[in-house]
Amino acid sequence: MNAGKTLGAWWHDPVDYRWLVRTLAARSTLGPVKVLIGLAGAAIAVMGAVIAGTPVGPPGQPGIAATIGVASGILWALRWWLLPWPSRTESLVLIGCADLLFTTEFLLLPNRLFGAMGVVLLVVTGSYVSFFHGARALAVHSAWSVLSVIVFSVRIVTGGGDVRLALAVGLLLLAAVVSALAYQIMNWLLRTESLSDPLTELLNRRGLEIRLPPLVDSHPAVCVMTFDLDEFKKINDTYGHRVGDAVLVSTARRLLDAAGETAVVARTGGEEFVVAAPITAAAARTEAERLRRAVAEPSETGVQVTASIGVAVFDTTTCPQCPRPTTDRLLQSSDAAMYRAKQSGGNLVEVDEFVPPGNDHHPPAR
Repeated sequence: MNAGKTLGAWWHDPVDYRWLVRTLAARSTLGPVKVLIGLAGAAIAVMGAVIAGTPVGPPGQPGIAATIGVASGILWALRWWLLPWPSRTESLVLIGCADLLFTTEFLLLPNRLFGAMGVVLLVVTGSYVSFFHGARALAVHSAWSVLSVIVFSVRIVTGGGDVRLALAVGLLLLAAVVSALAYQIMNWLLRTESLSDPLTELLNRRGLEIRLPPLVDSHPAVCVMTFDLDEFKKINDTYGHRVGDAVLVSTARRLLDAAGETAVVARTGGEEFVVAAPITAAAARTEAERLRRAVAEPSETGVQVTASIGVAVFDTTTCPQCPRPTTDRLLQSSDAAMYRAKQSGGNLVEVDEFVPPGNDHHPPAR
């Protein structure tokens, strides 16, 4: 993948905020992270109280600006210490308010050089955004940070400061702000590598576990298809593993191209693939047959390959009152259907219209 495609993928990557939070919780680190984020607000409150009434602090005794700064720091700390981890929307709102407060508060300081140093706090919020949110949220934050750097640098000059000092301060702060972009790109690359299959570059099983829940939760109908290449061991035994790998790569490309942009495509192990897409129960078999034919088309490797496909469908239009199934249940159902297809001779499709326990008025479709 060249640099342009890499940056494009980074820009469009849908960062799963909920998965990141769940991962921290599963590793028992969510609580400590909340404490640290709250401590940052407490430290800012203490700083505001310390500089109030000093030559570098906001005007007044203690003054409205100092009072707002201290109160905001205290409220920030209490919010993170006492309340659950914020939703994605609340998280963005909190960071947006923090960015706005940092810039406006430090613009009020009479010491313009000390005020410019306050931009360093935007690096703190930028680090948070770069980890928990996507490239577009970081772009908005970075634009605000760069604008703040320019304003503070100009303010030093208009206050009688040396132009070279203002330029040096501006470049120093700009370097700190830009570091958040580099941090996010590196973090994204590492996360992407850990969620991808190195051979086919599709999602791996862990990547599927991350991308599948949002798909299931956000569409009224979801179709999960499990593919298992028929007699793949014979290909490896006859032609060697190099040809077998080429067949896997070719199959991955075909599934990715044929499934469409709305689909989630993964290699979950060996010769097994999963395709999930927002497809209705009525269209599930037709779509699975289309993908079966795409896999079986003559290959550039010269090796003919077919796939047994198991399909699980959940469609609220056929069962409006049915509870939405978990992704594990859908995967288990499609996997079981795939094994039935394989036991029936392979190169065919078995479809289950998924019905949760207790809702048996929609029998499995065959």
